[in-house]
Amino acid sequence: MPYAAPLADMRLTLDAVAGLDGETAELADAVLDEAAKFAAVELDPLNQPADRTGSILENGVVRTPPGFREAYHRYVEGGWMGLAVAPEHGGQGLPTALATPVVEMLNSACMSWALCPLLSAGAIDMLAAHGTPEQRRLYLGKLVSGQWTGTMNLTEPQAGSDLGALRTRAVPHQDVRWGEHYRITGQKIFITYGDHDLTDNIIHMVLARTPDAPPGSRGISLFLVPKFLPDADGRPGERNDLRPLRLEEKLGIHASPTCVMSYGEDGGAIGWRIGEENRGLEAMFTMMNSERLGVGVQGVAIAERAYQQARDYARTRVQGQPAGMLRDGGPTPPIIHHPDVRRMLLSMRAATEAMRALAYFAAAAIDASRRAGDSKAQFRAQRRADLLIPVVKAWCTDLGVEVASTGIQVHGGMGYIEETGAAQYLRDARIAPIYEGTNGIQANDLVGRKLGRDQGEAARELIAEMRASLAGLAAPELASIRRPLTDGIDALDRATAHLVAADPAVAAAGSTPYLQLFGTVTGGWLTARVAAAALRRPAAGLIAGKVAGARFYAEHFLARAPSYLPAVMGGATVVEFDLELF
Repeated sequence: MPYAAPLADMRLTLDAVAGLDGETAELADAVLDEAAKFAAVELDPLNQPADRTGSILENGVVRTPPGFREAYHRYVEGGWMGLAVAPEHGGQGLPTALATPVVEMLNSACMSWALCPLLSAGAIDMLAAHGTPEQRRLYLGKLVSGQWTGTMNLTEPQAGSDLGALRTRAVPHQDVRWGEHYRITGQKIFITYGDHDLTDNIIHMVLARTPDAPPGSRGISLFLVPKFLPDADGRPGERNDLRPLRLEEKLGIHASPTCVMSYGEDGGAIGWRIGEENRGLEAMFTMMNSERLGVGVQGVAIAERAYQQARDYARTRVQGQPAGMLRDGGPTPPIIHHPDVRRMLLSMRAATEAMRALAYFAAAAIDASRRAGDSKAQFRAQRRADLLIPVVKAWCTDLGVEVASTGIQVHGGMGYIEETGAAQYLRDARIAPIYEGTNGIQANDLVGRKLGRDQGEAARELIAEMRASLAGLAAPELASIRRPLTDGIDALDRATAHLVAADPAVAAAGSTPYLQLFGTVTGGWLTARVAAAALRRPAAGLIAGKVAGARFYAEHFLARAPSYLPAVMGGATVVEFDLELF
């Protein structure tokens, strides 16, 4: 069943939570319309066939599925890669909030394909912030145009999330041809689009250790290592000393080549350091935070696609007699008339809309930090974006898996059969809670770093904003939302105060339920804001759906928010449990 971007929902959500300025708002419809066409025409038809075919490694070169290369070239021709990149780097300078629904559409249509530009976007952000003028001259423009792509090389066989255990080496060298550079040796695993046939060069961002580096994460540096070494004019020249050893066999995203990469089998791959020595993680986290927002949007995207698949199936599948309907001798109605199927579809839809609002809200915070008029405003906006990023990444991807699983349930037995396509969405969604830092790491980051660094001030500021907005939900249509939202805000406030004062280990043990509470309440607050915006825009034709959706979310999601409190506050039970009893 074909994908159709929910443009009216996206546009209303942008207006309600991102507040695009007048000039950008006029562009928004045109940008989103064209992105929707690209997703539907170029990418959606590739999704299922590419999942079956997968990428292959032959003769040392990775070949992507049929149609991927042509779609990527049209993506580059359309200028999509540079949508939210600053004009001084060759981009169009549009807000991240406007680029975010475009990313959503690409991932809904074909997540395996969309992973490639998602990685490049992070490489662009990192190089723009930390690259030398020469590095930006040679590489940034081609990454922004999409002519070249970027990767992130962190993980090694013995070092997964513990980057302090990595062993890849970078030895300084100097010669006439390459000037001051490093020779990189080592192996990296799980490298998304580490090799492919979409472009004529790939720029790898590689974490490694210099010879005298201190142990652990304090001794990690970051290096730019191109697949083909550019000549003085920036054109790809000779092949660098790196290659893909194999492609991983994965549960999902089969069409995305996940490579094991070998560096330095013939003397060392040539690379150049980005940023200061032993401070590579700081630069890499610029890229990582960009990726974490993108991965959170993948949770939204795959949920939207699974919802559309389940909804369309339920509209046509005839099975059984719906409860409460009398048999009148006429044809049996489709299963969308069954109350529990309606409940599942509403759950999928309400969750997706809450996730979308949260992701767009976080993107708007990033935009606010970039356009702030003074350092104080910039600091507060950046602090809010930093607070929201782990919630977007973890809450949206966990919920995306749940929505995709519910989509299979709507299909019944046919959902478990590959031909319907419903199973692919669950398989593809399952990686998102794992990569770019597992969701447990996101929860620890939220509590240990984001709450810890300011003793919860940024969280309390957001909570106060939620409370202040309750007065704006006075419309009769929204009355049933106020009490569950108020109770949820109260629970979040109590949980925040508890974790700020708690022992670090006990706080860490309660961090995952806290993140779920944070996402549930913030998503409910933003859902209510979108419903209120719909009431102010009767011409949009979305009032009934948005109000009903917000009420359903309040009854089925927000109502559960206070139940997270015992788990948040019960971290001592986890910490004190005798390990011998496992």
